[in-house]
Amino acid sequence: MTEAILLVGGKGTRLRPLTVHTPKPMVPAAGVPFLTHQLARARAAGVDHIVLATSYLAEVFEPHFGDGSALGLHLEYVTEKEPLGTGGAIRNVAERLRSGPDEPVLIFNGDILTGLDIRALVDTHESTGADVSLHLTKVTDPRAYGLVPTDDTGRVLAFLEKPQTPEEIVTDQINAGAYVFSRSVIDTIPAGRPVSVERETFPGLLAAGAHLQGMVDSTYWLDLGTPAAFVRGSADLVMGRAPSPAVPGRRGDRLILPTARVASDAKLTGGTVVGEGAFVAEGARVCGSTILPGAVIEPGAVVTDSLIGSRARVGERSVLTGAVVGDGAVVGADNELRDGVRVWCDARIPAGAVRFSSDQ
Repeated sequence: MTEAILLVGGKGTRLRPLTVHTPKPMVPAAGVPFLTHQLARARAAGVDHIVLATSYLAEVFEPHFGDGSALGLHLEYVTEKEPLGTGGAIRNVAERLRSGPDEPVLIFNGDILTGLDIRALVDTHESTGADVSLHLTKVTDPRAYGLVPTDDTGRVLAFLEKPQTPEEIVTDQINAGAYVFSRSVIDTIPAGRPVSVERETFPGLLAAGAHLQGMVDSTYWLDLGTPAAFVRGSADLVMGRAPSPAVPGRRGDRLILPTARVASDAKLTGGTVVGEGAFVAEGARVCGSTILPGAVIEPGAVVTDSLIGSRARVGERSVLTGAVVGDGAVVGADNELRDGVRVWCDARIPAGAVRFSSDQ
């Protein structure tokens, strides 16, 4: 296997305001754009040619990664003029592929952090003679996912929509967002219109008698679609719970990028990342959080499981838990922001304006 397609065209709506100025795969996780981790893991598995299917803020990718040579890869970029869905995006880049009809093409969704054994998925595809092979993972509560039951050989039996009743939960196996397609199958996807592989391509192939193979790999797996999940994924990368050869430093409780500054009595724990040019002042406590480049955490602030955007500022003694602060925003002193709050880019919250407890 020598090539892959990375689907990086989504708008990242659930991650806003993180994705107002930055496409989701380019939001930093463990100190580098999340896409870097996926590219590095693909390269480690033997992939050398990757086509990026871009759409939203497509102009951001190539200036950062160039031709991919710094990562030992050859990268190409194809931009959709109109969003085409997962299947349409795959078909849209087909002309850039070099594989022969029967050769495997690896396909990744651009928002999944996983410990998948990529080589094992390709080996499964080739040894079973499948047309398409899918990475499946087991989840404790499958109600939020489409289900993929298989027979005792791993052959896919059906694709079931999100179950609505207990009786509909016939398996705990879900589509984990990584596939191997035989090259010829990609050419059967309709061109020039939106296509969903999950709702159209896979069920259609199954109905036509194609061989779809599932491989269950229940190592680390996380959909980074929400701010809380993204922050957790970054922390897991820093602490070594999630595998990546691209983390720029030793695994541990914290990752401080080279030009960041941290006061000697500030406390950083739980996989916290302090980005380039950021500053964490004296007496601040930051746990399990991502502080993006140029952000400032002022004295005595407490930041937990949160993401602080580029050039944003958290005021003295403010307490943030499960919060997202957009690029350039300012949270004044003595505020309390709790789980799920999103402060938009360049917003200004005055001192003591938002609290969940008395100010005394």
